[in-house]
Amino acid sequence: MTERSPRPAGPADALTDPIRQFLEAPRFATIATLDADGDPHQAVIWYALDGDDLLINSRVGRVWPQNLDGDPRVSIAVYDTERPYHCVMLKGRATRIHEGADAERDIMDLARRYGRDPSRYGGQQRATYRVTIEHAFDYAD
Repeated sequence: MTERSPRPAGPADALTDPIRQFLEAPRFATIATLDADGDPHQAVIWYALDGDDLLINSRVGRVWPQNLDGDPRVSIAVYDTERPYHCVMLKGRATRIHEGADAERDIMDLARRYGRDPSRYGGQQRATYRVTIEHAFDYAD
């Protein structure tokens, strides 16, 4: 991502070195948010580790960003495709930090991280969220 934005305070020790190393790789993740009626909603996302936080980005109008705007609580599972029974589970709170041109730059940075063509995302209405990680759990087989 292009620049660090201010973040709410969170536990500095939520990410151990092994978890941090795991999250530094461009892995796919599943995000779980809560609909307005309390039902869970899940989606597959890209992310980038930014200090002790994750940065995530979505097209405006999708369900999970709308959910985060109403209830910032989030659970994220990051999977290891080489070891299918290994994953890192994260819980925290998300804050919308970028919209417009800044969020468009963020998705282009994520596209490069994941080996995709950044130009595919030009001109899209996007929103970037900072996830302050409150709990992290490394589940190994």
